[in-house]
Amino acid sequence: MSARQIEVRDALGLAESALVASGASRESAASTASALVSAEIDGQAAHGLSRVASYSLLVKSGKVNGTARPVAKRVAPAVIRINAGNGFAYPAIDLAIGHLAPLAREMGIAAAGIHDSGHFGQAGRHVERLAETGLVAMAFANTPRAMAFHGGRRAMMGTNPIAFAAPLADRAPLVIDLALSVAARGKIIAARKAGKAIPAGWAVDAHGAPTTDPAAALQGALLPIGDAKGGALALMIEILSAALVGGAFGWEASSFFDAEGGPPRVGQLLLAFFPAAFSGPAWPLRMQDLAIAIAGEAPARLPGDRRLAARARAAASGIEIPDALYAELRALAGSVAA
Repeated sequence: MSARQIEVRDALGLAESALVASGASRESAASTASALVSAEIDGQAAHGLSRVASYSLLVKSGKVNGTARPVAKRVAPAVIRINAGNGFAYPAIDLAIGHLAPLAREMGIAAAGIHDSGHFGQAGRHVERLAETGLVAMAFANTPRAMAFHGGRRAMMGTNPIAFAAPLADRAPLVIDLALSVAARGKIIAARKAGKAIPAGWAVDAHGAPTTDPAAALQGALLPIGDAKGGALALMIEILSAALVGGAFGWEASSFFDAEGGPPRVGQLLLAFFPAAFSGPAWPLRMQDLAIAIAGEAPARLPGDRRLAARARAAASGIEIPDALYAELRALAGSVAA
């Protein structure tokens, strides 16, 4: 597959223009394009520029309100509730981060719940932005149904990502970002298109039986990491990001990938902790001790080395994307990019 290098600013311009051409406001498009390009830079292509086409379709169909402006309300001393207005999640996340950064310093801990939201994208980048301000942060999000409840057969819960970030004194923040399915649904779709089997342990068919057939897997359910423990963790996140904040449950949410149905209306929860409120001046030293301990157990390493290396490459030589994706972005952007 042929590919090309493009500058980061050009990638941002193409993604933003494509979303504006679909009917999104310039503000919403800029926020969303920034998130997608950040994911692309970090090597998270599934949350990167490949999403522009489906996002544009969602706006054109009216499934996502491309001109929505999220609204924040402080409902308790340390709690912000944000209505994303059935728009893209990213403007609501920007709003949440803007409130959480000062509020966590004021209160020691702060939370933002987002409802009537959409695809959360690269969850790790959202908490990393808070960690860059000196906070410890966590994020939880639910997604449209993909996994069964433990012991069930039907896909009901989403892959339900969880992310964590903590600042470090001498490098970019530590970031942990994972979805709770053994494999992403996108990998199973790719296997079906390629006519290949999927590994055992990824999914079950519609009858709850293990399968290596990607078509049967897509009619059934993905399996959680850690079997029953992963299923329990996914259930916890379903509660935190749907029941708690007022979002739709996974089985109620429509797909992020097509124009069928109404808005997904999923939810997200972000938590921010001000380290000094908990540990006083000890926090930086304790994190330094942790980093030294991990370094002393090579080949163990802090998560994120590949992400930081990818960012360095992008800063030096731009982003490599397939020619077909570049052509798609140009076509979507149309005259807006001219």
